[in-house]
Amino acid sequence: MRVELVSVGTELLLGDIVNTNTAYLSKELAALGLGVFRQTTVGDNRERLLKTLESAFLENDTVIITGGLGPTDDDITKECAAEYFGREFYFHEYSWVKILERLTRAGRNIITENNKKQAMIPEGAIVLENYCGTAPGIIIEENNKRIVLMPGPPREMRDMFEKSVKPYLEKFSNKQFISKYVRFYGIGESLLETKIKDIMDNQTNPTLALYAKTGEVLLRITASGDDKEECEDLIRKQLDEIENRVGEYIYLVGDEDISSTQTEMNTVVANLLIENKFTIAIAESLTGGKISSMLVEKSGISEAFLEGIVCYSNKSKINTLGVREETLAKFGAVSEEVAKEMALGAAKRLGADFAVATTGIAGPNSDETDKPVGLAYIGIYAQGDISVRECLFTGDRELIRYRTSVEALEEVRRNILKKL
Repeated sequence: MRVELVSVGTELLLGDIVNTNTAYLSKELAALGLGVFRQTTVGDNRERLLKTLESAFLENDTVIITGGLGPTDDDITKECAAEYFGREFYFHEYSWVKILERLTRAGRNIITENNKKQAMIPEGAIVLENYCGTAPGIIIEENNKRIVLMPGPPREMRDMFEKSVKPYLEKFSNKQFISKYVRFYGIGESLLETKIKDIMDNQTNPTLALYAKTGEVLLRITASGDDKEECEDLIRKQLDEIENRVGEYIYLVGDEDISSTQTEMNTVVANLLIENKFTIAIAESLTGGKISSMLVEKSGISEAFLEGIVCYSNKSKINTLGVREETLAKFGAVSEEVAKEMALGAAKRLGADFAVATTGIAGPNSDETDKPVGLAYIGIYAQGDISVRECLFTGDRELIRYRTSVEALEEVRRNILKKL
């Protein structure tokens, strides 16, 4: 099966709505072993959509379309699909009953005539019930060609795909595809590629693909096989070889895709703290609460996270954390010495097993010391041991604060592993 994904909606072309449907469907189809050969976005224009269908079927046998199934005049997807296959419409009573039920539950006391448009179905089509909205999905088949129509709202589309479209497509695949995602920190994309280039060049199953992310690199390993066990065995053998070469930079292996959060470092650190019954305190100057915010994204972190302090001023550092005035006067707030005292002070307040502190210059301008913008010091307290990491990041103010936060979490992770 060769698939083209078509997203319909002028709002997508204008950038008013971010198209998350394509990323979701591409991943799901790959897991079924079905190849997506092109992705197209087209506005609410009948002539352009018909041309898109003609072009798609020159190279593909299946077109999956999301969007344009609403009740208004600019919702033309169903009409274009029916016209392409030369199908007439009929009124589908079951769909109309379901539409009325949903509109009534939503408090719609006035049902307009154009709502009936969603119950009009091309002859011979397979109707897919919409359990989250009013627009039914449709599959039209003819001469080994098929168009699959699903609603545009992501919640409706995903539910319909899982319940109806996925089971329909599974019969066209005789292979199973599984992907694992390996997250690296502390190594750049180019150096990582150099270290595993021979593996990437010589492998056809599994396949490897690198993705650069802010401050880290993600490697996708995809294997195909007759069943899940065969795929996972192929991935495990490949991963063993990669770990032998660059295992020190791997901080997570999982099923998360590249459309997930920018980093998973916060989840990894939170899990390490919770699972090992460690506690942590955080003192933030440069990062201004970012580390604390990232850590509390994890449900259950209250078992480990004792306190987060934003101590932006010198007065706060002195009164809250016990940083000595003479240390600030001699070395300045942005210094290894202050970061060390901040971490120690944060740990002592509530007797935390671990503490992390940040101080630095986020920019856009330096302070009175003329230290470079992007300079950051990360203080770590780890069950009595204190260390400081000096970093120099580039980028704007927000990026420097973000990268410092992730680097701080990485330092916590490494220190926890040392204590295990």
